[in-house]
Amino acid sequence: MTKLSVNINKIATLRNARGGNVPDLLQVAKHIQEYGSNGITIHPRPDERHIRYQDARDLKSIVYTEYNIEGNPEKTFVDLVLEIKPTQVTLVPDAIDAITSNAGWNTIKHQSFLKEIIQEFQRNNIRTSIFVDPVLEMIEGAKATGTERIELYTEAFAHQYGLGNKKGIQPYVATANLANELELGINAGHDLSLENIEYFKQNIPNLLEVSIGHALISEAIYLGLDNVINMYLNKLK
Repeated sequence: MTKLSVNINKIATLRNARGGNVPDLLQVAKHIQEYGSNGITIHPRPDERHIRYQDARDLKSIVYTEYNIEGNPEKTFVDLVLEIKPTQVTLVPDAIDAITSNAGWNTIKHQSFLKEIIQEFQRNNIRTSIFVDPVLEMIEGAKATGTERIELYTEAFAHQYGLGNKKGIQPYVATANLANELELGINAGHDLSLENIEYFKQNIPNLLEVSIGHALISEAIYLGLDNVINMYLNKLK
């Protein structure tokens, strides 16, 4: 079964909109795990507009499943990850002013940089994953960095699926097949939802983990958090 890691950035966004501590991010993280999620994902950014660096620290004692921290490996982020030592760090090349992640790494151009960062995380027993577009050359480049996993950036798939074009899965199948040949673990995330997750899962061989935030939290407004998590888990079986 593919693991579900719930990204709780949107919970922090809602909390920060009014100040104070409602909703309580730590309590929500506890509930998400109790409802069956296999992990918690956060993506702190330098401006702390949703997840704060202190949230990342506070969650360390709360997350008893898998703890995945995403972000651009600039110094402050690297220092935070080395302090917390989560289960996994997912390296994402997002710009400081990006509303959300919008591209994967060029693993050829940045190979030396990524390799150095990854070695530092691995020395501290932190599993690494690189956010990549479904491009064969980028998968080969990821392998050369020494990372254990890749995370496929799935916005293009989700967009095409929403248009009724199921052929949009094809680049992802090709890159997944190559990743499997290269013995890279496969994660995926971005714009995956209850509408498209089952089709994606069925077509991606050896999909280890999906990280879902915006869609899942939005769907939970209508259907309830407990219910939505179990709906995802059923589709990922």
